Amino acid sequence: MRIATWNVNSVKARLPLVLDWLGAAKPDVLVLQEIKCQDDGFPAFEFEAAGYQSLVFGQKAYNGVAILARAPVKDVVRGLPGDEADTQARWLEGDVNGVRIVCLYLPNGNPAPGEKWDYKRTWMRRMVERATVLLAREQPLVLAGDFNICPTDADVYDPPNWQNDALCRPESRALFRELCHLGFTDALRALNPAADRLFTFWDYQAGAWPKDNGLRIDHLLLSPQAADRLSGAGVDKTPRGWEKASDHTPVWVELG
Repeated sequence: MRIATWNVNSVKARLPLVLDWLGAAKPDVLVLQEIKCQDDGFPAFEFEAAGYQSLVFGQKAYNGVAILARAPVKDVVRGLPGDEADTQARWLEGDVNGVRIVCLYLPNGNPAPGEKWDYKRTWMRRMVERATVLLAREQPLVLAGDFNICPTDADVYDPPNWQNDALCRPESRALFRELCHLGFTDALRALNPAADRLFTFWDYQAGAWPKDNGLRIDHLLLSPQAADRLSGAGVDKTPRGWEKASDHTPVWVELG
């Protein structure tokens, strides 16, 4: 079972690229972040024609997450539990062939300090609580998406200049470690422990892509039951070089 994550930075703007990639990579599940459209504006027909069912939790112009799957998605949860007042579309989960898939788009948190920074930390605390509940089910579980966190200095091209950014601040990294310490495996790093410049995001500014000045902020975290089946993981950098590309590129994991 191949599961991939991709922050597409507007699904309508990137639709031809996503369809091309699906046709070439043929994942069983693709989770998308920053779709930037409401549910009724999502191009479900085009994805259905490509062989994928769509599960969408959208939001006008901002955020938005979706799960594309070849098999039915069951037992769906829209929105991260724990705060009924939070209306941002950042969390979507469901079962696909016995694997619990979570598509998440974690808040950026900048500027820090500030309201957005406080929201990020509060959201992450709720994420840890929800992950604890899901782990207790003892089924294969994959948390996939744009975490907006560089777990270590190895995941950022210029650590000194990023140390005060919300993606790299010690508080963000501590919460990410707390999540992992619940029993999750960082699939990409587990199979590429010494890889240098294992990036998933390159900003549009300052020639970041041609210079390979990137960040690793897109992750797939596996529960023990999923990690036992881990047979492959990687970053497909090709789509980042396409015309009108997203600033993120697909990241994938293979479960045997």
